[in-house]
Amino acid sequence: MGGMTGPILLWLQDVAAVTLLKARRTLLQAAALFCVLVLLLWVSIFLYGSFYYSYMPTVSFSTPVHYYYQSDCDASQSVLCSFPTANVSFLKNGKYQVMAYGQPYRISMELEMPESPINEQLGMFMIKMFCYTKGGETVSSVARSAMLHYRSSLLQTLSTLFFSPLLLTGMTEQKQLIEVELFSDYKTNAYLPTIGAVIEIQSKRVQIYSAELRIHAYFTGIRYVLYNFPLISAVIGVASNFTFLSAIVLFSYLQCIWGGIWPPEQVRVRVMMGGDTRFQQRREAARRRIESLSSQREAETEPGVIGSSNEPSDLQGNDTVPEPSTKEPSVMPETPGTVETDKSDEGARDSEVPEEKEGSEILLERSQLAHQAETTLRQRPGPSMSL
Repeated sequence: MGGMTGPILLWLQDVAAVTLLKARRTLLQAAALFCVLVLLLWVSIFLYGSFYYSYMPTVSFSTPVHYYYQSDCDASQSVLCSFPTANVSFLKNGKYQVMAYGQPYRISMELEMPESPINEQLGMFMIKMFCYTKGGETVSSVARSAMLHYRSSLLQTLSTLFFSPLLLTGMTEQKQLIEVELFSDYKTNAYLPTIGAVIEIQSKRVQIYSAELRIHAYFTGIRYVLYNFPLISAVIGVASNFTFLSAIVLFSYLQCIWGGIWPPEQVRVRVMMGGDTRFQQRREAARRRIESLSSQREAETEPGVIGSSNEPSDLQGNDTVPEPSTKEPSVMPETPGTVETDKSDEGARDSEVPEEKEGSEILLERSQLAHQAETTLRQRPGPSMSL
């Protein structure tokens, strides 16, 4: 039993060592593959985020509007000395353009106005806006009308009674928000970008709490999909980047390990085999010509061979032993025509391409070997009988 357990233990040790080596190699390969996949995923997310940040412009932009007017007139009157005017910048942080070139934007202004008797008696008033460039040149202008929403005296009384607790605590006020659309489809010019605007209210009796300018982008095409379906767009974008990067890494791995999907030798052989067929036609013609020459030679040498093979039967039939012949065995001489034909064939074969020459020489050597064997058979003397 001790002699049998020794080899078994050695075999088990070898199997365990091989298994551990394979498991270690598999674990290392799996870890390397996992690291590569995680790296590709992070790169794909980074590329999609960079594309989204650079391609998608600012969706919305809002800024407060601060009006100023002249106050050097008679203060006893309830009117202002000039129209309220405000200068608004379209630069984010004073450096970056808010509106992208060629992108349509909706520009509107929101006024917070009290329900005072002056505003109710004011009626309609005009709001003008002038967009200018860096050099101060006006590129576009617009004028829109606005007014408070009408509310009857009975409705105002009921509203005051109903919201009196909130009005007394200051949680609400008697005011209205008036939204005025200035541009519905404004596009900035790439050569003359808009960097700001001047807003003017053409009324000296208007009363306002605050004002705010809002710019909202209307997207179309790919930007519309990216803005309205962000999750689906992110999944598709990251998956596309991951697939593309995986293909690049796979092809690079195959090029480094196996020398590419199609090695150069196979490509060269495929090109030679699938190219022009004139080479094959010439080789086939040379082979046929050599076979015809060899068949002609065999036909010429067949009578001599048959005669020499019949001589022994004649000698065996006679009782007397013929004297040994001192004559040399007859050798069939080659005719000059045959020699000239061989020379002409050799010259024709020499004029072929190098590949044809190799195939022709191989077939010619075979035919010469066959011809030498036949000549040796003809030169062999007949059998001699000794007493």
